[in-house]
Amino acid sequence: MSNPLPLPFGPAVLSARIRTTPEDFFVEEIDAFAPDGTGEHLLLAIEKRGMNTAFAAQRIAAWAGVPESAIGYAGMKDRHAVTRQRFSVQLPGREAPDIATLESDGLRVLAVARHTRKLQRGALRGNRFVLSLRDVVGDAKAIEHRLGELATHGFPNYFGEQRFGHGGGNLHAALRMFEGQRVRRDKRSLLLSAARSELFNVVLAARVANATWWGGIPGDVWMLDGSHSVFGPECDTKYLAPRVAAHDIHPTGPLWGRGELRTADACRTLEESALAPYETIRAGLEEAGLKQERRALRTIAAGLRWEWPEPRVLRLAFELPPGSYATSLLRSLGEVEDVAGMNAVAETGEP
Repeated sequence: MSNPLPLPFGPAVLSARIRTTPEDFFVEEIDAFAPDGTGEHLLLAIEKRGMNTAFAAQRIAAWAGVPESAIGYAGMKDRHAVTRQRFSVQLPGREAPDIATLESDGLRVLAVARHTRKLQRGALRGNRFVLSLRDVVGDAKAIEHRLGELATHGFPNYFGEQRFGHGGGNLHAALRMFEGQRVRRDKRSLLLSAARSELFNVVLAARVANATWWGGIPGDVWMLDGSHSVFGPECDTKYLAPRVAAHDIHPTGPLWGRGELRTADACRTLEESALAPYETIRAGLEEAGLKQERRALRTIAAGLRWEWPEPRVLRLAFELPPGSYATSLLRSLGEVEDVAGMNAVAETGEP
């Protein structure tokens, strides 16, 4: 986006640094199912340090003597972290090689089991995070008050900067694609996602700016927590307040594509006004065949807790649902410098 995304609950309350070491950013997948104990797929629970998902998949394929297409995983995890996630390896009619030959300083096998199916993308309930912010500058009481607000109301479900690439490169490439530049098929989906995410963030930024991103306005379409089920539009949102406070439902914003906006009244007016300057992106997404969908405007950091293990070190622990970004929670606090650079993938799954 050309303008900074507005923060919830007022100005920044801290500045800090994260990922001075991989241990500052720990993320563990929350499995969606247990292995069934039989079948031609081997499920490997892996802990990685300084190794992204794609590289680990290559390592596993080479170890098992299978093509990379035989490897499955639920979500992408960044290199600059300590991460735990599962991989599946298709091994029809044969035993796995010695597990010890797969392990290294940056990769440990935590568990092994058989399963009947390949692990599919998005097949997880969410992710569990433990993040350590270092060199924290800010009033501790103000920081803890902000964390309390985030625990009570959630935080804006912005797509993280990593979705757009370094310097917004994915978005710029998407605009060139919409203007007729040809791109590789394997890159097309990435660019469409970046363009769609930009429009969602534009609408969410407008809702954060007028403080309606979590409480709802007339004409909102709502999403049930923990699912993609939506209902509405609802013109009278007052009766929904108890469900909003209980984190049972969330207002939504558009994931742009063909078809009519589902919202009505004040909500539809806001969305149409916010997206009016983005005709090229809207038309490009529609021409690509994407259909109108909705995404929750807020997300809940379940079990959010914090501690100060050292005077200027803030440690946060929480869980996020698929499709949400830990970096969006951090930016709700203030300026957090990612020492490892712009290659973070704190996303927990596709929306």
